[in-house]
Amino acid sequence: MISQTRDIVQKSLDALLEDGSFLPEVKGETRKKAFTSLTSILSTPNHVHKSYLRIPLEDEKVVRIPAFRVQHNNALGPYKGGIRFHETVNEEEVVNLASLMTLKNALHDVPFGGGKGGIILNPREYSEKELHLIARKYVQYFSDVLGPDKDIPAPDMGSGEREMDWMMAEYKSIRPGMPYRGSFTGKSVVNGGSLGRREATGKGVFFTFRYLVHDFVRDQKSLLTKTDNVFAKTALDFEDRALTIAVQGFGNVGSVAALEAHQSTHLQNKVVAVSDRNVTLFNSDGLDIPALVEFTMKNKGDLPTGEEQLKEIGVNAEIRDRDEVLFLDVDVLMLAALEDQVHKDNVEKVKARIIVEGANAPITTEADTYLSDQGVIIIPDILANAGGVIVSYFEWLQGRETQFYTEEEVFNLLYDKMKATLDTVLPLFFGDPFPLRQNCYIHSVMKLSTVLYRQGKLY
Repeated sequence: MISQTRDIVQKSLDALLEDGSFLPEVKGETRKKAFTSLTSILSTPNHVHKSYLRIPLEDEKVVRIPAFRVQHNNALGPYKGGIRFHETVNEEEVVNLASLMTLKNALHDVPFGGGKGGIILNPREYSEKELHLIARKYVQYFSDVLGPDKDIPAPDMGSGEREMDWMMAEYKSIRPGMPYRGSFTGKSVVNGGSLGRREATGKGVFFTFRYLVHDFVRDQKSLLTKTDNVFAKTALDFEDRALTIAVQGFGNVGSVAALEAHQSTHLQNKVVAVSDRNVTLFNSDGLDIPALVEFTMKNKGDLPTGEEQLKEIGVNAEIRDRDEVLFLDVDVLMLAALEDQVHKDNVEKVKARIIVEGANAPITTEADTYLSDQGVIIIPDILANAGGVIVSYFEWLQGRETQFYTEEEVFNLLYDKMKATLDTVLPLFFGDPFPLRQNCYIHSVMKLSTVLYRQGKLY
């Protein structure tokens, strides 16, 4: 996964090096040296902080749990990124996710740098009291590098507003008398969190898809019909059609994106499949997404796994293997689970013509190349799943101003921000042969390169 980000950043730098209109004042050998500096800066983190959290458990055992905080780049502002609670966390993954945050914030013009955190554990294996202690210990161990103007964590996989509330409270106790509201985002509303933060990533995932296949295609149809761009042909194929959608992952991101698709009045969507860690549920006539969302809220986030459970909530669905969601004959596949889900060994079985990355890096480099060569439109993570960090920025602002937006205001601001990004990258995407991911990375690298050059950090 880490090589994918580095490779695409390097391709972007190579393209910009040859583009004389970019940083035209930097020429000759000076230009080559500057771009060599950019490669080094953007491919490595500023800091990697590691520790082992000493946790006394309720059974009187003591464990030491590995934890990380990676700070990739802060040229655009304080480091920003979630803390992942998951057993698959490792240093390479956290470094890659931190670099992705740097690029994501640059793409969407959010004044933050890139950071990321991780704790290697399965939260289902710990009691609430133990998780509370783990959250507090994380802040204690990394308090010197965290803060509202230094590094601002947020929820990620396995963590949520509960953990952010605990962590902010611990930060407040460690830093008495200092500003604390902006030290963590993704908090509960009563603790200074923003309305709409939990739903923001899922809503953004659906919005990017809807804007591309509905708003942009409708408004730019004359442009798309004149180009021989293979992705333009794919987009036009979806105009004014009833679309079938499958969603992998039914957590905060996938369930919200599925619900948005189910309720959308802009497109004739039919969510025919959803999945989680246990099961895929399928109905060719469309699933009752609101009923499934309500069930997961009462059952620790899990979808129904048996006929009796489906019957109890009145949902008609076939129960299939959890990975089958990837290979269904649908128009759209939304990936909102883990990284590396579509790879070289299974990519040829993927039938969807549009894929939306709600998760980070769910498609490997080899699979990405294969699908793009087939004309499949991939709306990449850097573009599609930025709703969370954008609304985290709004939360950070609200905490500093102690004035809070309504939920409607938050979502309107979110859509405006994402629309501005889409209006920048989509014309380029449909006007040249680069996949959308490459276009997004080029835009991010341009922004970062310009700022780093103006700050005198390339010499």
